[in-house]
Amino acid sequence: MADLDPKPRRRAKALPLPDCVALVLQGGGALGSYQAGVIEGLADSGIEIDWVSGISIGAVNAAIYAGNSAERRVERLHAFWDLLTQSLPSFPIFPHDQIREWLHEWSAGYVMMAGVPGFFTPRATSPMFAAPGTMEALSFYDSAPLRETLDAMIDWDLLNNGQVRLSVGAVDVESGNFHYFDTTETRIDARHIMASGALPPGLPPIEIDGRLWWDGGLVSNTPLTHVLDHQQGSLLAFQVDLFAAATDLPKTIMDVAAREKEIRFSSRTRQVSDQVMRIRQDREAVRKVLAKLAAEMLDDPDVQALAARSAEDAVNLVHLIYRANAWEGGSRDYEFSMRTMREHWQAGLEAVGETMANAQLVAANIETGKSAAFDLGRKVVPQVDALETTPNVG
Repeated sequence: MADLDPKPRRRAKALPLPDCVALVLQGGGALGSYQAGVIEGLADSGIEIDWVSGISIGAVNAAIYAGNSAERRVERLHAFWDLLTQSLPSFPIFPHDQIREWLHEWSAGYVMMAGVPGFFTPRATSPMFAAPGTMEALSFYDSAPLRETLDAMIDWDLLNNGQVRLSVGAVDVESGNFHYFDTTETRIDARHIMASGALPPGLPPIEIDGRLWWDGGLVSNTPLTHVLDHQQGSLLAFQVDLFAAATDLPKTIMDVAAREKEIRFSSRTRQVSDQVMRIRQDREAVRKVLAKLAAEMLDDPDVQALAARSAEDAVNLVHLIYRANAWEGGSRDYEFSMRTMREHWQAGLEAVGETMANAQLVAANIETGKSAAFDLGRKVVPQVDALETTPNVG
């Protein structure tokens, strides 16, 4: 339904802000520095985030956001990503795609061999030779360094008691059930963030209250559904996708590996957002029909039940999608070099800039209580036609 609250709207530099502004962060390993650039860009645009939700590396960035004051968030993100990429500095290179691809794959190979500082280290013994049932038998790397890093980067009291809501998704290893740890229900600590990013077989499951948890991306790589299912009031959601659904045809076996990963992780994201908008269109059609009913029918229990099920607040979904360079292959999510990290970060900043340059489209929807999905970094028209909101019946 339209936002009828008479209170004045909050306003950023380029946008009026609705009841809630959410930041939805996908998983994608080393590509997560793109999300950090987006966060910096949104802060520069004066956009306050009320709710941040993440999967895997998105959960880590989300926790750093929620667990630091506004003036320290970007600084802490820089510290985190500088730590992760310090062992692979910015080597001077000749700007040629094939040379860059070779260096990219070499850097990823180094990560496989040596791990990532402050994140994970290779186990001294192969899990093939570890005692069954032990943590050493369940992964190739040890993620214990990440716990120390998170504790150093995050104020857990602020994260759990501050103004920014946090949700992170993980999968119960035994039951296979997907679950969101949410600060409105659970006191979150480093274990919950690590669980959301415990991608097997590389990283070990994380034990929380007697249960073992793996990376939420095994079920869904985007937390958008959780945000929309618990939406209260009008919503503006920035969904940061680290894998593009559409791109060029593969030309080499490395392109094949990259494309397979893009399809695997992006298809669910696009499927979720498309399904959400289709459901909203159906509910809008129901509300239009109900609005045409005679007044004497409004008290009918079936009409009231249908009105309640079709009621919803406006949502505007803005996609910010990382689109890989020609030299980035299937190892892009574990290539933790400083040069690539900084390029991803800059791409995130530029994506926000492109989006804000066309923000009048989103602003018009927010002002009029309409819903739509946008990809303003790529084209200047909404991906889904705006849905005019009809008042609820009853």
